Amino acid sequence: MAILEHGLNDEERRVLLNHGTEAPFCGTLLEEKRAGVFCCRLCGLPLFQTKTKFESGTGWPSFNTPYDPEHVRAITDTSYGMVRVETRCARCDSHQATSFPTARRLRASATASTRRP
Repeated sequence: MAILEHGLNDEERRVLLNHGTEAPFCGTLLEEKRAGVFCCRLCGLPLFQTKTKFESGTGWPSFNTPYDPEHVRAITDTSYGMVRVETRCARCDSHQATSFPTARRLRASATASTRRP
């Protein structure tokens, strides 16, 4: 894991490893519409495809389905007095985003993801 963490900046480390939240509407991938795959920034595992991305109005990239259901893990989070669903990379367990179970969408943060053609 230390090898994977080597190239992370402070914000990436805060989000990916410490389960932090990226501020809404600031990520570089929010407006990304080119065909491609959104991958885990830490280990490179494909998580989402652009063709399943949609505008949710939340300020973070949102997707209908994962690249492969085996590539993402959904963890129930009951901190802060509410129920949320944390999306993690199934390979390296890095935090990708958090959403509410009623939203029926998967989110990714630009800090935790990278786009590949």
